[in-house]
Amino acid sequence: MKKKILITGGAGFIGSHLADELLNHGYEVRALDNLSEQVHGKNCVRPEYLNEEVELMIGDVRNREDVERALEGVDAVFHFAAMVGVGQSMYEIREYTDVNNMGTAVLLEALIKKPVQKLIVASSMSIYGEGLYKNQQGEQVTCNERPLEQLKAADWELYDEQKQTLQPFPTPESKTPCLSSVYALSKYDQERLCLMVGRAYNIPTVAMRFFNVYGTRQALSNPYTGVLAIFASRLLNNNSPMIFEDGYQQRDFVHVRDVALACRLALEKDEANGEVFNVGSGNNYTIREIAERLATVMDKTNLLPEVTGKYRVGDIRHCYADITKAKEVLGFYPQVEFNNGLEELANWLEGQIAYDRVSEASAELAARGLTV
Repeated sequence: MKKKILITGGAGFIGSHLADELLNHGYEVRALDNLSEQVHGKNCVRPEYLNEEVELMIGDVRNREDVERALEGVDAVFHFAAMVGVGQSMYEIREYTDVNNMGTAVLLEALIKKPVQKLIVASSMSIYGEGLYKNQQGEQVTCNERPLEQLKAADWELYDEQKQTLQPFPTPESKTPCLSSVYALSKYDQERLCLMVGRAYNIPTVAMRFFNVYGTRQALSNPYTGVLAIFASRLLNNNSPMIFEDGYQQRDFVHVRDVALACRLALEKDEANGEVFNVGSGNNYTIREIAERLATVMDKTNLLPEVTGKYRVGDIRHCYADITKAKEVLGFYPQVEFNNGLEELANWLEGQIAYDRVSEASAELAARGLTV
């Protein structure tokens, strides 16, 4: 008999790709999604990209009745429902806390009454704050936030006590979290709540710390989504990608199908129970390089990145994943090479319409004193 899997937020970008992965491996899939306007637009209808075999329940993870209805007959749960975005979280504090923290609490109370065989929660690399660094002597260093006076002087890097530049290093799951935004705090809360309650009630639970996920189906008109989708929205409207700081900050970009693969492996491997995993590519790229490479594959090389030299509250300098643990425990090896992933994204973008709200979002952050 097929196992039935519930994905909260299952009509979204990552959730819909996970649904495809699960269906392709013999599972039944139900999605609970509120089809929020910021992600799905004003029409709020079932997305065309959502596999027709997915049973879509329209409802809110904060609503007990919706959650209990969605859990009926379910064997395992992927909890992906969340508000996403560092900048927006710093002023829509109640909304982020309500959806991410309270929504998780409602789900967990329902699971106490109706336990499942496994719970997998989407966490985020944002909980690390700054990634791991090494000093000139090769010693590992954990960094705090950069001083505001340094940022105002457009001095972006991190230094040790001797004022020597620190070098970024792949960040493992063992790094102590440093929560620099409301979004990061709420994701850490989701992760810890699920692991804590799962342990208390004997529900095997896994937390997946996603790095910068990219690919088709991302919400192009949401100015608080992933950076590649934001750049794509700008380029589709013949506007230059806007880059904070100097553009040399480093990130790990992982294809959404690889994320779906890692999640399925976490579902199927008992060794994953009670653990947290980085889900990244294990590679790092500068934001400036990302903007230029996307412009190239979209044939928009005339639109050079606009480097603003501004700092956004809650942003960090460098963070990219050490995926050793996911390889060893899950057998997870990323399958999509970055150039191929960008080409696929560019082909998909040709048929898309995006409303460029990046300038509007930037003005909102500036008005609230959240950019320097």
